[in-house]
Formats: sequence, C-alpha cells, structure tokens
Amino acid sequence: MEYIIPIAAAVIALVLGFFIGVLYRKRIAEAEIGSAELEAKRIVDEAVKAGETKKKEQLLEAKEEIVKANKEFDREVKERRNELTRLENRCVAREEALDKRIEQLERKDATLDKKIKENDELKAKIEALREEQLKKLEEISGFTPEEAKREIISQIEEDARYDAAEKLVEIEARLKEEANEKAKNIISLAISRLASEHVAESTVSVVSLPNDDMKGRIIGREGRNIRTVETLTGVDLIIDDTPEAITVSSFDPIRREVARLALEKLIADGRIHPTRIEEMVEKAKKEVDIQIKQAGDRAIFETGVHGINSELVKLLGRLRYRTSYGQNVLNHSVEVSLIAGMLADEIGADSTLAKRAGLLHDIGKALTHETEGSHVQIGVDVAKKYKESKEVIHAIEAHHGDVEPKTIVAFVVQAADAISAARPGARRENLENYIKRLQKLEEIANSYPGVEKSFAIQAGREIRILVRPEAVSDQQMVVVARDIVKQIEGELKYPGQIKVNVVRESRVTDYAK
Repeated sequence: MEYIIPIAAAVIALVLGFFIGVLYRKRIAEAEIGSAELEAKRIVDEAVKAGETKKKEQLLEAKEEIVKANKEFDREVKERRNELTRLENRCVAREEALDKRIEQLERKDATLDKKIKENDELKAKIEALREEQLKKLEEISGFTPEEAKREIISQIEEDARYDAAEKLVEIEARLKEEANEKAKNIISLAISRLASEHVAESTVSVVSLPNDDMKGRIIGREGRNIRTVETLTGVDLIIDDTPEAITVSSFDPIRREVARLALEKLIADGRIHPTRIEEMVEKAKKEVDIQIKQAGDRAIFETGVHGINSELVKLLGRLRYRTSYGQNVLNHSVEVSLIAGMLADEIGADSTLAKRAGLLHDIGKALTHETEGSHVQIGVDVAKKYKESKEVIHAIEAHHGDVEPKTIVAFVVQAADAISAARPGARRENLENYIKRLQKLEEIANSYPGVEKSFAIQAGREIRILVRPEAVSDQQMVVVARDIVKQIEGELKYPGQIKVNVVRESRVTDYAK
C-alpha cells in the first residue's frame, strides 16, 4: 500500500506532462501554419504582379511584330505591283509584235499562193514539153517507152555485173592474200606432223607356192578342190602360167583374205581335199575376225579416241580389208582423224570431237558390200544406231558435201579427208575412169561460150582454159571460172580438188613495110 500511492502519483504526473506537451506543440504548429499562409499569399501576390508585367511586355512585343509585318507586306505588295506592271508592258509589246508578224505572214501567204499558181502553170508547161520530147525521142530512137526502159535496165545490169566482177576480184585477191598463207601454214604443219606411208592396194592377192606341182593338187581331181575353195570363200582362183604363184581375186577384201589364209594353211599342211578345205576356211574366218577386232582396237589406240561402241570398233577393223581407189580405208580413217585433230588444235576447235568424227567419217564403207546406199548414208545410219553425238553424225553426213557443213568440226573433217585422199601416191584410180574424167573436164570447159580450147593437166588436178579476148572480158573471166567450178562440182566425182585456171591473152600483130 505504501508503494502504490507514489506510483499512481507518478503516472498522473506523466499523463499531465504528456497533455501539456501536446497542447504546446499544437500552438507552435498553428503559429507556423499561419506564418506559412502569409508567406504563400505573399508569393502568390508577387507572381500575379510578375505575370501582369510579363503580359504587358509580350503585348508590346506582339504589337511591334505586327507593325513590322505590315510594313513588310506593304513592301512586297508594292514590288508585286511593279512586277505586274512590267509584265503587262511586255505582253502589250509582244502583242503588238505578233500583230505585225501576222500581217507579214498574211502578205507572204498571198505571195505564196501566187507562186504556187505560177508553179502549177509551169509544171503543166513542163509536162507538155516532156510529152513532146518523149514523142520526139520515140520518133528518133524507134523505141517505145517500155522498150527504152528494158534497154536501160539491161545496160544497168551489165554495168552492175561489171562492177560486181571487179569487186569480186578485189575481195578474192585480198582474202587470198590473208587466208592462203595461214591455211598453208596450218595444213603444212598438220601434214608434216603426220608423215605416214601411203601405198596403193590392189583387188587381188598372190599366194606363193613351193612348186608348180602344188597347182594341180589345189585344182584337184576334175577341179573339185578349186570349186570347193571358190564356193566356200566366194573368190576366184586364177591359176595360170605364172611360176609358183596363184592369184586370188575378189571385190570383197575380207573374202579374199579368208581365201588367202586358207590356201596358205592348206599348202603348209599338205593335205588338200574338200573336208580339209572346209576346216581351214573356218579357221581362216576365225583368224580374220580376230584380226578385225585387233585392227579396230589398234586404230582407237593410235588416235586416242575412247568410248566407242564395241560394234563400231569391229566395223572399224573391217575397214582394214576395204580399199578406195587403192587406198586402205582404215589407214585413211586413222590419218584423217589425226590430221583433223591437228587442224582443230591450230584453229582452237574441239580436237577430241574432230578426231572422233575423222575416225568414223568412212565407217559406212565397212557395210557397202552388204547394205544398199551410199557409204555416207550408211555411215550416218550406223552412227545414229550406236548413239554417236549430233556433231559426229553431221560431220559424217557432210564430209563429201552431201549436205552443207554447219559446224567447225564438219569443215575440219572435210578438209582432213581431202588432204589424206589427195596426197601423191595415196590413191589409184581405174585407168578408164581416169581418162573419162579428164575428157569430161574438157567437155565441160569447152561448152561455155567464148572458150577457145581447154587442157586437163596435172593428172586431172588442174584444167587450163583459153578464152577468146574479144568474147570474154577480164571481169567476165571471174564469172566463167566460177560457173565452170560449180558445174564440175555438180557433175563429177573426184578425190581432192581441181584447179580451174582461165587464161585470157591479147595479141597485137602489125607489119613493117
């Protein structure tokens, strides 16, 4: 109890102190709020005064700008008015000038109308004079207008032909100077790089005999042995007085080779009778087949052409036993392939394609004894059958000019074929055909008007034509030579090329008395 009273008193004292503190703080806060309100009022009043002052300043500045803008506007209006005045003056001046110009044009129109009328009258007079002159010209010349036109056209054509011939001579001379040297270099280089032997082959084979008694054994009793050989091989055996030799003759070189091998085997064996002959012929055929395959493989190896169908390789091998004008066709094909490759290299063409086309260009000759048609068409059909390229087929088709060459490879193969065929000694012709060709050459040349005489020389490689100078002019010589060349190309078949040389000689003869 003694402790409770002092504690209560302390609590009461604390409560009273708290309330007193709160009242004090409240008074202080109210005093600060009042002071803040006064300060705020003062600041607001100052801001209002500053705003009024700023407003007045801006109004003054705006009035000054308006005055300035009015002055500028007045100045621009004045300038525009002055410009409009100048433009109006210029328009008036131009209008006056246009009026004067219109007056001048009207005066000129009147003058022009007058001149046109005068010209019309003058044209009428000229037309009348022209008609009168034409009538007089008709009376003097004896030609009607149509006849005179034809005569003039004829004269113009003659002059044009003359000019064209002169131009043709000039162009050909220039082109020959440029192209002849280059062509000679390319061809001579190709030929020098391929200096192969060329030996003409015949259509007969000779089989040597150990003695003349062997001839009787080959003939056999009542000729049965020789008949068996000829029946099995399809050849003719010529047994004459030639000592220790038998001649085997046939148009088919493969048959001839089979017969030759069979006879050599029979002679070596010594037993000659029909049964043995059949055995030896069969063996000879197998050997020839092997030789054909080897010949085709060797040709491909020599030329470096790969990827050829095996059937085409066999056909190439058959060309070993085929001749053309005495020239072995396989050797010729290999030579053409190598020359075509060299020519293609020189001119920047595809040498691989050129060699392939050159090797296959005469492939049709392997089947000419079995299939109807020219060797060119047969070769085209065979190349198509074994899927050769279009370029190769076209080169085969164009190498004799049956169609116009359209590719570089076709031209190269055509040139290589001519080079190989035209070499001295490469080919041999039948004497009768040779003489007929020379006679035909001279007949063609002599058929042209103005030709005095002609001579086939250089074994038919050149024909020299003499023309009458009073009938053929220097310019017409070009036309005559070209026409003869075209007729020779169209009517004759020949290896290589034929040079047509037209000669015009003028002679003047006088006598001193």
